[in-house]
Amino acid sequence: MNHTLEAMLVESCSPTLAGLKPANLFRCEETPELFSAVFAWNRKLQSSGLQIRVLKRCRNTGSCLIYVCRRAWVQQVLEQQEIRAFLSGEGYDMSRSMDQVLCQLSRRLCIQRDFPHEIGIFLGYPLGDVIGFIQNQGRNYTCCGHWKCYGDAEEAQKQFDAYRSCTACYKRLFETGIPLLELVAAA
Repeated sequence: MNHTLEAMLVESCSPTLAGLKPANLFRCEETPELFSAVFAWNRKLQSSGLQIRVLKRCRNTGSCLIYVCRRAWVQQVLEQQEIRAFLSGEGYDMSRSMDQVLCQLSRRLCIQRDFPHEIGIFLGYPLGDVIGFIQNQGRNYTCCGHWKCYGDAEEAQKQFDAYRSCTACYKRLFETGIPLLELVAAA
């Protein structure tokens, strides 16, 4: 499982590992080794400013949502006044620590039938795009890539292209035998 998780991290989280994006989220099958592998990778990645954690465990599907983030960057996002106001309006207690706010998100993922769309904030999506998605119910976007953009499509497309290029590069390097830890950019 450790190698499988390692490959999933490269496949799904390269922009975060490279320092281009504050966080990524991916789904993987729950296996007996998953939680110990996540714990081990979290320890290995901490010195680079990264955190990996299981955000949701779904017994119905037998899968988990894994969240990988650059802690300091996500903390900076959550400290922005407009982000704090938005998340407070969505019911988050922004007087709490980042870990406690992530626990609130985790609970919402587990108890709500619909995906909590404010999760985009925790993944580094622009606030205007998160609000646009909610207000438009996922329709009327200006472009679509790693998220649905409701603002500057050209700027969003540049980011999408950078993320795709980064992922392709990391996958190529990983497939040639370069270890994941050597691919990670330090914080």
